[in-house]
Amino acid sequence: MQGIVIANVSNSYEVKVEDKIYICSARGKFKLEKISPVVGDKVEIEVLEESKKEGVILSILPRTTYIKRPKVSNITQIVFVLSLESPKPDLLLLDKQLAFAELNGIQSIICINKVDLKKKKNEDLLQEIEKDYTNIGYPVILTKAKEKEGIDLLKEKLQGKITAFSGNSGVGKSTLINSIFQKEITLEGIVSKKNQKGKNTTTAIRLYEIEPQSYIVDTPGFSTFDLSEIESRDLEQYFIEFIEPRKDCEFIGCSHIKEQNCGVKKALEQGKISRGRYERYCKIYEELKEKEAHKW
Repeated sequence: MQGIVIANVSNSYEVKVEDKIYICSARGKFKLEKISPVVGDKVEIEVLEESKKEGVILSILPRTTYIKRPKVSNITQIVFVLSLESPKPDLLLLDKQLAFAELNGIQSIICINKVDLKKKKNEDLLQEIEKDYTNIGYPVILTKAKEKEGIDLLKEKLQGKITAFSGNSGVGKSTLINSIFQKEITLEGIVSKKNQKGKNTTTAIRLYEIEPQSYIVDTPGFSTFDLSEIESRDLEQYFIEFIEPRKDCEFIGCSHIKEQNCGVKKALEQGKISRGRYERYCKIYEELKEKEAHKW
């Protein structure tokens, strides 16, 4: 029988097979092969006792994607959630997340939550973010999770996909997920009035089925992305608006920072690349260079 791992607690795995859920252990051979099932894995199981819904995982089917931290596989897309207020949008984090998704071949959606256009500064910021990222090609969806606004459009994007939600604590990930399911699936976090930082309430990885073949991954850990898998010289590949302009760079291996006759900087001056995105690229590049220097 084939199913999908929807949760992992200690050494037990919840495996969904059609409309049934089996509690499974994993065969000892996985330790020898230095692999273990993770949430999102498609697996073959053998039922040991149908009445108790107990089974054993025999094999793990090939993964399309795999993320090490938190451990989860076969994610189709990540919804990166920002909020206009409480907390303020962290665009540096967003650009790191988008680079991470490009590296892993995972689609990206940007969701801007807590949209409040009553304040002029919010309206200007929203327009800037929306313009910069839609111009690149990333879908941008506006929501007010508590008021259920924009939820139907977001839900359409989740059909037939395994989707993770990511963003700083307090941006409204849990509220969005609860609004999609129209019931409380996750605990909702509380933003500290003192420091305006959210308190993470999600503690375990789990897949929730919206409809057949459509799942949401509820997981901690997606708000802190480790880009150590990307070398500074390769970062340009994951800023997708650089792909065409870099063909006009005079030097092979151009970093697009200090070099002359750089196609990316030329596109920047022509307004084809967002200055904010470019400046954050430079910052991430320097962070990666510094980490690489400390490795030696």
